[in-house]
Amino acid sequence: MDPVVLQYENVWLRRSDVSLLEGPHWLNDEIIRFAFHYFVNDCFQLLSLMTVFIGPMITELIKFSTDTKELFMFLKPLALPFRQWIFLAINNNSRNTPGGSHWSLLLYHRPSNKFIHYDSRRATNAIHARHVAMRLLPFLACKEGVMFEEHQCPQQSNNYDCGMYVIYMAELLCEQAMEEKEPLVPIQNITADSVTEKRAEWLKRIHALMERASSPAEEKSIQKSE
Repeated sequence: MDPVVLQYENVWLRRSDVSLLEGPHWLNDEIIRFAFHYFVNDCFQLLSLMTVFIGPMITELIKFSTDTKELFMFLKPLALPFRQWIFLAINNNSRNTPGGSHWSLLLYHRPSNKFIHYDSRRATNAIHARHVAMRLLPFLACKEGVMFEEHQCPQQSNNYDCGMYVIYMAELLCEQAMEEKEPLVPIQNITADSVTEKRAEWLKRIHALMERASSPAEEKSIQKSE
């Protein structure tokens, strides 16, 4: 049995998903999707018009789909031509089947007309990030001469924290966006210890949402609205 323990927006977290945050485990698609949705709906609501997060599933569709109409159908609701900061979670999966072992973060920054890749393992995902950028380009309505850059970012010292680095770097970049700064990850802010602390922070956050969703007051509110 692997029950759903939290429904947040259109993300359904199962017990096995949440358990990945409890120890030294590689994070899966659903935890990253949850974090991206949480940024939009709770942490950085003021950025909702200028920023969009494209989760792992849609990013994989961008990477592998050969049907332009299908891609347009999925991407049109995201209003990409009007977004200033577009975040994507990149996976090193090379086949159109579930897989992969490493996450990195790709950003399209419209003010500088650049794709910027942040990889916590020395550009391991560079070829995948470039491919996604190329596939996404026709849907952005951007200026000609788009650049692709590998930006310096903190480097992980193990083989499982890449997803946590993606979430952490996206959070710090959103803070930069709030202050209308350049999209530079403050490297000194991310250390192995702070990444471990972030894991605990996200686990605590999910547990708090689980408790709120199951509280009598919440249930009463739901029944009343029905």
